[in-house]
Amino acid sequence: MKKLLQVKHVEKYYGNKNNLTKAIDDISLSVNSGEFVAIMGASGSGKTTLLNCIATIDRVTSGNILIDGEDITTLKGNNLNKFRREKLGFIFQDFNLLNTLTGYENIALALAIQNISAKEQNDKIKAIAKTLGIEKILDRYPYQMSGGEKQRVASARAIVTNPKIVLADEPTGALDSKSSKALLETFERLNQTLGSTILMVTHDAFAASYASRVIFIKDGKIFSELNRGDDSRKTFFDNIIDVITLLGGNLNDAC
Repeated sequence: MKKLLQVKHVEKYYGNKNNLTKAIDDISLSVNSGEFVAIMGASGSGKTTLLNCIATIDRVTSGNILIDGEDITTLKGNNLNKFRREKLGFIFQDFNLLNTLTGYENIALALAIQNISAKEQNDKIKAIAKTLGIEKILDRYPYQMSGGEKQRVASARAIVTNPKIVLADEPTGALDSKSSKALLETFERLNQTLGSTILMVTHDAFAASYASRVIFIKDGKIFSELNRGDDSRKTFFDNIIDVITLLGGNLNDAC
């Protein structure tokens, strides 16, 4: 299976030589095309910093990150913007929808940036709306939607451009349990039906149990890794809890 994401000996420091903090300490990992991978770790472990570096929101201090064979640590300016538009999909905890646009228009914006024709935009939006079950809310504004509906619209916006990888930062953090379950089932469907590659940072073992693999980070280093294999989601959840216990945390502080 093709390695879509490769993180090679990445380090990230913050501060100056008099007050230096190492957020990521020589991390190497890979994600195959079509995988659904979760990253977990206690507060300050470096997991969000790692995701931000992969998302090109932050830059590594040393090491390399390759997506679809391209070293993103060397990209700048227009090349970086083009890469973000065409290869990455983002799903954030706070949705990041534009309140002055309807659900349809929020999704269409991602396509318009790529100069896709209005007809093709409409076809793509209808298809992804059907997959995510949001056809009935496309004409609503974000203030007319529930948290779960907003996050599904945000997911549609991230997926509709057919990115190489979808990066999700605590996507269930602002949702109630019912909406969280619905969103995670959506992720599962995107992964299994459309073959979307998803990398999700989460503090929630329940959310992580929907992934096919979980990578645990402690003090900027990879602590452990779990593969779901043929296990049921319940068994996988229990295994995740066991590792969290070894990390020295619980579900409330593993964030």
